[in-house]
Amino acid sequence: MAKAKNIYFCQECGYESAKWMGQCPGCKSWNSFVEEPVVKTGGSSGSGGSRNSASVKPTRLSEVSLKTDERVFTDITELDRVLGGGIVRGSLVLVGGDPGIGKSTLLLQMCKTLAEKKKSVLYISGEESLQQIKMRADRLGAFREDIMMLCETNLDTIGDVVRKYQPEIVIIDSIQTMFKEDISAAPGSVSQVRESTNVLMQMAKGLGISIFIVGHVTKEGVVAGPRVLEHMVDTVLYFEGDRHASYRLLRAVKNRFGSTNEIGVFEMRSEGLVQVPNPSEYMLNGRPEGASGSVVSCAMEGTRPILVEIQALVCHTNFNMPRRTAAGTDYNRVNLLMAVLEKRLGMKLDSCDAYVNIAGGMRLNEPAIDLAIVCAIISSYKNFEISGKTIIFGEVGLTGEVRAVNMVEQRVMEAKKLGFSVCIVPQVNLKSLQKVDGIAVIGVSTVMDIMKYLK
Repeated sequence: MAKAKNIYFCQECGYESAKWMGQCPGCKSWNSFVEEPVVKTGGSSGSGGSRNSASVKPTRLSEVSLKTDERVFTDITELDRVLGGGIVRGSLVLVGGDPGIGKSTLLLQMCKTLAEKKKSVLYISGEESLQQIKMRADRLGAFREDIMMLCETNLDTIGDVVRKYQPEIVIIDSIQTMFKEDISAAPGSVSQVRESTNVLMQMAKGLGISIFIVGHVTKEGVVAGPRVLEHMVDTVLYFEGDRHASYRLLRAVKNRFGSTNEIGVFEMRSEGLVQVPNPSEYMLNGRPEGASGSVVSCAMEGTRPILVEIQALVCHTNFNMPRRTAAGTDYNRVNLLMAVLEKRLGMKLDSCDAYVNIAGGMRLNEPAIDLAIVCAIISSYKNFEISGKTIIFGEVGLTGEVRAVNMVEQRVMEAKKLGFSVCIVPQVNLKSLQKVDGIAVIGVSTVMDIMKYLK
């Protein structure tokens, strides 16, 4: 007979405890423990279990065969790139993001393209009615009639429908609304989210169905629920972006079938999400001409080079403690680079406010933009313009040296494609860089050397 007992779960990370604790030992969160009943089925343990262990045997690695058509292309190039080349059959994908960022819109557009390729798709919503989904679908364009819709939150019922119709792709929107009847906890609780994900994982692997799960996020920007949720799924995608800006970034933070460095760029319009095939050109739109403190740099997102404009504003402060602000990059990194300028170039920045911004709302932490940040600060401090045809990238060390960056050839080619004529790079990268016609490549060793190339 089933035995019921109460266990305390941390709502942030899923840590289990037999008693309530003020602070979670796992994630150090305060007042995050909640009491939930857990039902454990009876039965013997060990070798005397109900499963016949004699019928179980391991499989040799050489005997495992791969299907040639294991990936399904969505025809949304940006999404396929982030997934590692398409949807893997039998995979479980978690899509997280802020409310209203466009998660449901992206997945509904994916359903549209898959249906046009004669793929059977089942869209299951626990948050919207069929009429609401239909209204959003009409805004995205004409849909094929063979897309199946279901409004249901009971996982037992969902499992029966999936086994009956055997769709190739299933969308669950969202995992926080799903529940199992044999668990008495409320939907969205740690127990329900964990067990619901486990059921969907077994369904995906057992039936060979690709399942996409929409997950809510907390105010810190991580997927709500136990941390084990991200460990169970095959791929974790985050849909990022400023709700007041039109662009959106799709980023993979975990991917068992591809790289975790790739990003997809979309633009939100009235007709839905539109792919941005050339994000460099998009990010540089509206760049000022003849203004000090503006520098173009190149960052790598996976295998994709992206040109961004870095802006700096340095002005005299009226307060005893100068103000430092960094938008789109690491605040501590900006302070470090300013300390290097004070020490190595003798710039008196201790009496100046400094504001650094990555134009367009892009967030970058790659060290390759260090040199561009340094040049932008110098340009604003000395109030002179850096040529709009110059692109700068390189990592800056504490002694003022300019260190090498990776994939320099791809960065230079991207700059040439967008019409830049001068590229300032680390001196050590010139050894491995072949001559590129149409663009002058200049190498610098220290931040002191770059001063003669800026004006």
